[in-house]
Amino acid sequence: MTDTTGAAAFRAAIESGDLDAAVALFRDDVEFLSPVVHRPYRGREELHQILTAAFATFEDFRYTHEYGGPDGHVLEFEARVGDRGVQGVDILRDGEGGLSRLTVMVRPYSAATLLRERMAALLSG
Repeated sequence: MTDTTGAAAFRAAIESGDLDAAVALFRDDVEFLSPVVHRPYRGREELHQILTAAFATFEDFRYTHEYGGPDGHVLEFEARVGDRGVQGVDILRDGEGGLSRLTVMVRPYSAATLLRERMAALLSG
């Protein structure tokens, strides 16, 4: 049976806007896989920066469904980026000592492109 404690705590932290609590659920060497950048980001500090930028970019963010398996959990979400509707998933991988990986996937392409532009502006400045 899957231990959903980390995923449930992550969802609760995100829904309450507590990014510090969300990031604290991950191991120090967490790997973040972006929907628009090919290289993985590593570490809690980079994860915190990315989640902060995502909070500033997404509007009307809400989780809509959850799925669990032996190695992790998937949280499906909907949001807006500007005038574009976004559907996506947060894929949480369990690991020794905390969550080890967060992969985010979004669609449609037009929303992903707008997301990339807005996130890049926030992360580069």
